[in-house]
Amino acid sequence: MEVLKIATAGSVDDGKSTLIGRLLYDTKSLTSDKIEAIEKTSKQKGYDYLDFSLATDGLVAEREQGITIDVAHIYFSTANKSYIIADTPGHVEYTRNMITGASTSQAAIILIDARKGVIEQTKRHFFINNLLRVKEVVVAINKMDLVDFSEDTYETIKLDFQQLLKERDYQDQRITFIPVSALKGDNIVHNSETMTWYKGETLLEHLEAIDFKDIYNVGTPRFPVQSVIRPKTEDFHDFRGYAGKVYGGELSIGDTVLALPSKIKTKIKSIYFYDQEVETASRRSSVTITLEDEINISRGDMITKTDTPPVVAKQFTAKIAWMDQDPLTVGNKYVIQHGVNKVLAKVDRIHHHIKTDFSGITEGVSQLDLNDIALVSFKLNKPIFYDAFTNHRTNGSFIIIDPQTNTTAGAGFIQ
Repeated sequence: MEVLKIATAGSVDDGKSTLIGRLLYDTKSLTSDKIEAIEKTSKQKGYDYLDFSLATDGLVAEREQGITIDVAHIYFSTANKSYIIADTPGHVEYTRNMITGASTSQAAIILIDARKGVIEQTKRHFFINNLLRVKEVVVAINKMDLVDFSEDTYETIKLDFQQLLKERDYQDQRITFIPVSALKGDNIVHNSETMTWYKGETLLEHLEAIDFKDIYNVGTPRFPVQSVIRPKTEDFHDFRGYAGKVYGGELSIGDTVLALPSKIKTKIKSIYFYDQEVETASRRSSVTITLEDEINISRGDMITKTDTPPVVAKQFTAKIAWMDQDPLTVGNKYVIQHGVNKVLAKVDRIHHHIKTDFSGITEGVSQLDLNDIALVSFKLNKPIFYDAFTNHRTNGSFIIIDPQTNTTAGAGFIQ
């Protein structure tokens, strides 16, 4: 059973935690003691309803403030899929946390308060999901119960949001609009008995119907080598295998492949998944591969098909999301972690700052501050094997590490 990872986004008090709690409650994913705790706490607070936001156990500081600060991961399953929900914060000062949650997600739920409509933070959340090439985006227009379940209100907000689609860079996103009331449960798991004018799927029905083949890069397999397997036992005296994870496509026995950086061509001899030999290594599977020819391959090298090789270079330009309190300036040196490779890098140029409300760019930027997004060029001390992020989310992304503090200072998406 494959796992669908979903990032949530929305402004403060738009109801993200309540929506997640309702989803867990209506799919019977909450334990009986958890439900009892929700009932008890809701009663203590004087509520005449169940506060489903209590189902997502955030940090103590978050509960005290009634907001989400860090990224919380919530797990649940149905008969068809397993889900991981990354509950990300809505505040502008926690943009980096949202990027962390959305960077590995295949789908996103952007909540809009039906009373407020599309606001600046809505634009920022959609911009980030578009930047990160999240293919499936659900726009959940929440709190419909507070606008009398008005179809006109829903259609007005939907029209306003659709104006953003004209400005987006990534046009292949699928946008689905669903009117919901997380508090009442309308169109979360069960169809609304009040909004009979809405004929579409519920939120869960839509998530269940998402086809994994449509949300991953398929056809451009990349196999970064994590380790070389040399058992040197009597049974496997001459065995030399290369362990790693397949990204972006499939690799099969007999495929002609290219080893990088040597650029030597060979064929795949065998593929092992744990202790079983298999014909094909499927996308996102961790396997050990052997080759027909003896090639000098080590950790950090890459095996790929010959018809779609990655770029091999010591420089690149990328969109950077800066996550550190210390600014990024031209000439600064960092460690770039790209897959299993770590290389030293110098900031060569900051091209421009990118505004997250789709209003354009700012030229003449001298540094990046916390939560800034910009186009930046780097020079590396040795080549890496990369793709443009638009073509390959895994092989086109990287993180920036401050060598002095060893903290993750930023995330990058290669152009």
